[in-house]
Amino acid sequence: MAPHGVVVEMRSLNNCSRGSGIRVTKNPISGSYADAGGEQLWIDVLQATLKHGLAPVSWTDYLYLTIGGTLSNAGISGQTFRHGPQISNVYEMDVLTGKGELVTCSKDTNSELFFAVLGGLGQFGIIIRARIALKPAPKRVKWIQMLYDDFSTFSRDQEHLISINGLDYLEGSLLMQNSSPNNWRSSFSPSEYPRISSLISKNGIIYCLEVVKYYDELTSHTVDEELQELLKGLNFLPGFVFTKDVSLVDFLNRVHSEELNLRAKGLWDVPHPWLNLFVPGSRISDFNSGVFRDILPKINQTTGTFLVYPVIRNKWDDRTSAVIPDEDIFYTVGLLHSSGADDWEPLENQNKEILKFCDKAGIKIKRYLSRYTTKKDWMNHFGPKWRTFEDRKAQFDPKMILSPGQQIFNSV
Repeated sequence: MAPHGVVVEMRSLNNCSRGSGIRVTKNPISGSYADAGGEQLWIDVLQATLKHGLAPVSWTDYLYLTIGGTLSNAGISGQTFRHGPQISNVYEMDVLTGKGELVTCSKDTNSELFFAVLGGLGQFGIIIRARIALKPAPKRVKWIQMLYDDFSTFSRDQEHLISINGLDYLEGSLLMQNSSPNNWRSSFSPSEYPRISSLISKNGIIYCLEVVKYYDELTSHTVDEELQELLKGLNFLPGFVFTKDVSLVDFLNRVHSEELNLRAKGLWDVPHPWLNLFVPGSRISDFNSGVFRDILPKINQTTGTFLVYPVIRNKWDDRTSAVIPDEDIFYTVGLLHSSGADDWEPLENQNKEILKFCDKAGIKIKRYLSRYTTKKDWMNHFGPKWRTFEDRKAQFDPKMILSPGQQIFNSV
């Protein structure tokens, strides 16, 4: 992370009287917001804002991450298609730059620093405080999963759903022979596992489309009818629709219960050779054929979750440092492997094979949570944004002291 340097443990600010904490401001006219310290976890923001009947609109699947951490990357989940990533839902920040200056910035004030830091991989400053957009919080969610055996039908239905208004969350995932239906993503009843496992065995891969509709007391009597209308005309497998009705907190914090389960078994603190990609929508079918159908099934040692769902480019602000494909619709692909302590290497090699396949096939992916080791690779990653990224580094961290472990500016 910082060879021969220091790591700033932001969470220690929780014990400091000068820490930012979380402060909620309700303003129905200009917009409610939470001022949260960069060290705060998203779960803490959720709990603090719900006391006021409010909540952020854009999340990550896992809430035990810091504000500063996700805003330095993007912050994505099933709400991204509707509200954009977390970096599109920030009004203002206090940032400690590489020059040692504490600067308040927003779209209108010190905007160059504001957009540099959002998605900036920690290269320009430390996020001390972020002002996060809030909306009235729903009480409950209808959580629905539908199964498909054909990828083109699955992706067509996904793209249809993100093009219409009404849903609050959409993700997709793969169910494979070496993965269990019983994971943190599922709303399946245990009694359905044999039927689903049989379907997976027959097809090799099953695609799961997952959607959510929020509701509260005022809409509880109409939510089922609205959902029926929204899902009308979809081509999922008949008889393979599964519905759960849970509280907002239980849904947003769904990964944590699985975390506790895995920790109890000693399976949480293990190697995670993940690969996260943004894939252009025009090539997602080729990616399915080459990666999901061909490369992934070659290794059956793994457990983990494989995500694939579309997002919309115009929900992202191109002035930020985040890098995405240059198409109106692109897919988030998360290959979230877990392995044993000694068998991670085949999965790491598989990730390299996937990247090589994309390069050879001309699929212009962008890596999310990128990891490169040469300046040339970073320049290729940022593409047209590289010059701006380089200029911002010179402006806000001229001595290049921040986040050297990523080897963006100190490699060859």
